[in-house]
Amino acid sequence: MALFEDQQLRIYNTISGEKEVFNPINDSHVGMYVCGPTVYSNVHLGNCRTFISFDLVFRYLKHLGYKVRYVRNITDAGHLENDAETGEDRIAKKARLEQIEPMEVVQKYTVDFHNILEKFNNLPPSIEPTATGHIVEQIEIIKTIIDNGYAYEANGSVYFDVLKYNEEKHYGKLSGRAIEDMIANTRELAAQSDKKSPQDFALWKKAEPQHIMRWPSPWSDGFPGWHLECTVMSTKYLGEKFDIHGGGMDLKFPHHECEIAQGEAACGKDPVNYWMHANMLTLNGKKMAKSTGNNILPEELFSGQNEVIGKAFSPNVARFFMLQAHYRSILDFSKEALSASEKGFNRLMDAYASIDELPEAKESTFNLSEWKQSCYDAMNDDFNSPILIARLFDAVKSINAIKEETLKISSEDKLELKQALHDFLFNILGLRDGDTNLDDDSDKLSGTVELLIKLRAEARNNRDFATSDKIRDELQELGIQLKDGKDGTTFSIQ
Repeated sequence: MALFEDQQLRIYNTISGEKEVFNPINDSHVGMYVCGPTVYSNVHLGNCRTFISFDLVFRYLKHLGYKVRYVRNITDAGHLENDAETGEDRIAKKARLEQIEPMEVVQKYTVDFHNILEKFNNLPPSIEPTATGHIVEQIEIIKTIIDNGYAYEANGSVYFDVLKYNEEKHYGKLSGRAIEDMIANTRELAAQSDKKSPQDFALWKKAEPQHIMRWPSPWSDGFPGWHLECTVMSTKYLGEKFDIHGGGMDLKFPHHECEIAQGEAACGKDPVNYWMHANMLTLNGKKMAKSTGNNILPEELFSGQNEVIGKAFSPNVARFFMLQAHYRSILDFSKEALSASEKGFNRLMDAYASIDELPEAKESTFNLSEWKQSCYDAMNDDFNSPILIARLFDAVKSINAIKEETLKISSEDKLELKQALHDFLFNILGLRDGDTNLDDDSDKLSGTVELLIKLRAEARNNRDFATSDKIRDELQELGIQLKDGKDGTTFSIQ
């Protein structure tokens, strides 16, 4: 029996504004689409948080026993500056500035994207299609939308007719916007003069003479609109209606709103059952922005070569830190918060590593089944990773109590506890076993603490209890706890 038959998962659905019981379209199979990066620059931490959030979703669905097809696209054409309908293609602009081919830009930053997510221990998606690999399909779906009466050609470009669509459907139902308010707040711009209405958006854009990236179509040599690729690739690989569509909160409008409209106009049905949106990152309490210098790239965080945080943190610790906040909440990066998270991470790893040495009893007084279900309850509540992590720290307390023999655990429960912690820490949260922020310096730290333990033992033998207590207390302040036992003194990082 698969775990999902015993666990009732609830997902916050952006379109309804409520947590809903998850019922996949095809029983044990789940189709999930997540908007991937536009590969014109190094991936930033805000992007990473989104992809880590959906990696958590992917991992948990797989853990529950679902067969998941996870599609995450690569945008390598059609995304214009400032998410607008005019201006340069972001990739073409980068190619012009660096004096290289656009596909060199795509290759360079796609490789960077994959390398960074691998360091964060993200699982690769099932399929990772590209916009340029689906130009033919995008042209075909535009033809269908035109034939169905929801799009029109104007001077070589094709636009989606939002007002016509809104006569029968609801443009704005995902973002909660009313078409009347959009019209009232929109000024007609000269560059939009080919449109029937300012709200209309491009399905195909005629390329200006200087535009490098262009393809032939029935309407002009041009390129597809940014919103169209996701409709094409999600329906091609997941069907006209699928289970989960995810992305960053900033994509809710207009990108995802346009996807809904395109899907309904082309296929006659709402394309997605559950819409999920991950929230943004801030840095030291302010919005991340390259223009203000309040910005940090993942590699700068990992190396410590930055002026914003000023200390190196491993991908493992950074991932753990991100998962300590719910994916729908804003998360602030700071040195203090990361340092606290690092200590907590080390505590968890230390406790997990000590399970094999726990004393065994004939019967357990530790209620393992209740604790395990509390972990599942957390994840079943819209993938609530911070509550899951709190439950994992409850297990740390219990492990310490077992060490002190105020709680008891049987040999069978000890094995099950280790397996459960392994599942939640490594298979679901996606942390790496044995990889802490200490990395190559871990042996040096251990050696230093062991030296201090020896000096403390010598001080105690010489009845110099003031020095002995000073070593113990100052290590405690640094988050290193000494534990005196019959076999000597050990330490753990708190």
